[in-house]
Amino acid sequence: MLYKAIKSILRFVKVAILLGLAILILPRLITALYAIPRMYNIKNAPTTPVAIVFGAGLWRDGTPTTVLRDRIATASELFFSGKVQKILMSGDNSYLDYNEPGAMRDYALSLGLPETAIVLDYAGRRTYDTCYRARAIFGIQNAILVTQSFHMPRALYTCYALGLTAIGVPSDRREYRLGSLLFWNLREFPATLTALLDVHVFRPAPILGQSEPIFPEIDP
Repeated sequence: MLYKAIKSILRFVKVAILLGLAILILPRLITALYAIPRMYNIKNAPTTPVAIVFGAGLWRDGTPTTVLRDRIATASELFFSGKVQKILMSGDNSYLDYNEPGAMRDYALSLGLPETAIVLDYAGRRTYDTCYRARAIFGIQNAILVTQSFHMPRALYTCYALGLTAIGVPSDRREYRLGSLLFWNLREFPATLTALLDVHVFRPAPILGQSEPIFPEIDP
């Protein structure tokens, strides 16, 4: 009897582990399959009105992390190549001493990007918020998403599910540390599951506010 009980428990644990892995892996697979045909490089990306740059943290001195600098540099190259007219830089500004969009703008200006091309979103605390606000606040319907390859599937799928048509231009401009890449990719499994629950089940409302269309309609 004890042997049968232990065997049943082990079988249950095995099934639970497999089910848990499937729940984590399936969302990542779905978003990856969605993203693959929608990713371009700078040269072959179609012309689109706006590029959206997702925040990726600041160093202690308030400057963009390496990952974020690569995103800004890629978006700037899209602008200089005539692929986009405006760049929405979305990040976290939930604390007085943490201004991610402001740091993104400063770095973009140092690359020669004109300030008139830059639009800041101070409430892009996470990918879902950035995609939601891009459409609801800034009136964006079509965009090029700029982020690294590990994050691109989640970003593209989230924007799609929230009604924003997007393609992606990955900003992998260097060889990142193997440990960092491993961490980022592992983190995407639970993050992608959360994203699918948000867009299909919970639909939380991010911080909103007054509409600020990037391209306001001009009266005839």
